[in-house]
Amino acid sequence: MIDVPPQFTLDELCSLTGLSKRTIRYYIQLGLVARPDGETRAARYGQGHLENLLAIRRWTEDGLSLERVRELLSGMDVPPPPRPRRYGELEVWSRVELADGVEVSINPERANLTPEQVRQFLADVMSAFEKIQQREQQQ
Repeated sequence: MIDVPPQFTLDELCSLTGLSKRTIRYYIQLGLVARPDGETRAARYGQGHLENLLAIRRWTEDGLSLERVRELLSGMDVPPPPRPRRYGELEVWSRVELADGVEVSINPERANLTPEQVRQFLADVMSAFEKIQQREQQQ
């Protein structure tokens, strides 16, 4: 049996992406999304169209300009800037107190660190702080 890649109508693509027909056509006109196979009501969109539109939607919702989206779609290796913070948005921060008045605060998600990398970072910071304290005591 041959696997046929999924094909979508414009209406189906709108339902899957949450974008309007007008917006999808605009992105095609700008060259952000490839033209569909066929024209008018016979036009069909594939998985690549769906993935591009979902990426464009995510990036534009995060505040990126369409020019920046174009750069990202063209494969430029520059990562997108962090999403702007919004009032009322919940963030999880880790706070480690090294000594009275000395603490380290880190947001692993924003720092793009795994839990193991956070543990290693904090161990290295604590080790460096202990060395500084030992030097002060020796003097």
